[in-house]
Amino acid sequence: MEFDDVIRTTFAAREFTGDPVPDEMLWQILDTARFAPSGGNRQGAHVIVVRDPKVKDQIAELSKPAARRYLAQKRAGEVPWNTVSKTSVTEADLASTPGVDAFVAPLRAAPLLLVVAVDLSLVAAMDSELDRVGIVGGASVYPLVWNILTSARAAGLGGTITTVAAAQEPAMQKLLGMPATFAVAAVLPIGRPVKQLTKLRREGVHEFVTLERFDGEPLGGVLEGESGE
Repeated sequence: MEFDDVIRTTFAAREFTGDPVPDEMLWQILDTARFAPSGGNRQGAHVIVVRDPKVKDQIAELSKPAARRYLAQKRAGEVPWNTVSKTSVTEADLASTPGVDAFVAPLRAAPLLLVVAVDLSLVAAMDSELDRVGIVGGASVYPLVWNILTSARAAGLGGTITTVAAAQEPAMQKLLGMPATFAVAAVLPIGRPVKQLTKLRREGVHEFVTLERFDGEPLGGVLEGESGE
């Protein structure tokens, strides 16, 4: 596939055929993805390949508490798990939330899971002393995550970024034998998608890019031929 086609069509795949992902294909995907940048080129990421159905099932179970809150907040009209607004969701709301099994089903059904972790002792988090949740440290691992997904797309496979298991990080560390300094950045279900999407809906450039200031003029608003595809 052409580079532009890969970038424009890498979608969140959650339904997969029963086709296995051979080691040779997985190796090629990761061999390409490894050229992602990281802070100071310290390359603190570690990828765990999980094919064992029992372990996949355990990861799915560990993902349920965060998934339940996500669905409950969405049901309540909130932005799930945002760090700015407090949730109004109660324990009773959580207990009665439907759809949790379906939400984590891709973690069980995918031919394999890639658990992407990063060594926090190698990450420079420039925003760690600000009065908010840190985000900058992700720059040292999420380029790799995206490279994996785009490389998988180019190979005819697919996947999606899931982070619900990260809410149970200590249990994930124990399950997978991870050292204490390693954070769970993402769990990627990977396989051959049942459907291959070719058109995605996204905001146009003029809708999120401004000149000079946050409230500046939009970039190329009159030039843009996109309609949010």
